Amino acid sequence: MSEFSSLESLAVQTGDGASFVIRLLPHQNPTAPIVLLLPAMALKAKFYLPLAKALRAAGLSAATVDLRAQGESGPALREGPDFGYRELIEVDMPAIVAALRERFPGVPLYLFGHSLGGQVALLYASAHRDQIAAVATIGTGTVFWRAFGPRRWVEALWKIQWIGLVARFKGWWPGGVLIPGAMAGGVMTDWARHSRTGRYSPRGTKRNYNVLLKALDLPVLLISLDSDTLGPKSNVDFLGTRIPAAKPAGWHIGADSGVAHRDHFEWIKDSDVIAPAVAAWLTEGKPPA
Repeated sequence: MSEFSSLESLAVQTGDGASFVIRLLPHQNPTAPIVLLLPAMALKAKFYLPLAKALRAAGLSAATVDLRAQGESGPALREGPDFGYRELIEVDMPAIVAALRERFPGVPLYLFGHSLGGQVALLYASAHRDQIAAVATIGTGTVFWRAFGPRRWVEALWKIQWIGLVARFKGWWPGGVLIPGAMAGGVMTDWARHSRTGRYSPRGTKRNYNVLLKALDLPVLLISLDSDTLGPKSNVDFLGTRIPAAKPAGWHIGADSGVAHRDHFEWIKDSDVIAPAVAAWLTEGKPPA
């Protein structure tokens, strides 16, 4: 067994038949807050083990879970029905949060999302402000085409809309062009719609997430990285304008930060630097250096 698969786990089942495995790194102090790590597109939860271990070392309990149809979650992609943002936010997250609440009663619950995971964290928190103590994101920005800056407008438009078209007609996204792994068709068409309009309008939802985000008044930390071309600072900053009531704090990680790896994925190698700063912000409101 790998170190990751030997961790304490919680099994979660949703009403529509999806299953999840939450992997836990509980702190020795049972009253320590818990932080749930939410992955990026096509990344497995085990990718975040270094971050989870560093967060526990910084005084928090940590939990990881795969997004639907990724990693340990089931059914596997293309073996179950299609789904989009609505299922991630309105079906999966309530079940996952309920399981964590039962396992860690009475302690603050934080969400820490990477890229798509950060969008899921913010959208869920906007509809459940009473359940979440704070949200941190890394590499999470709007994919609205105008947020990329004039030099990348054409690139953002054609690449993201091409992904959306392929996902719509094939029913899934096979990977390549920005997103390295396979993803559900509904997730990618919701993502492409957001890129065109700048609004979050998941297929099938009855919620107005744009209004909910505007009213979100929880503490939010938005982390950007100076070598991240998929979630650049301009996009992260633009997302911050959509949550004005949160008064979001920003941490732009540059060459003087002590973080050596600063692209969309490799930052995980510097979890021992990033995690203590995030933990201090979550628990004490201490601004990252």
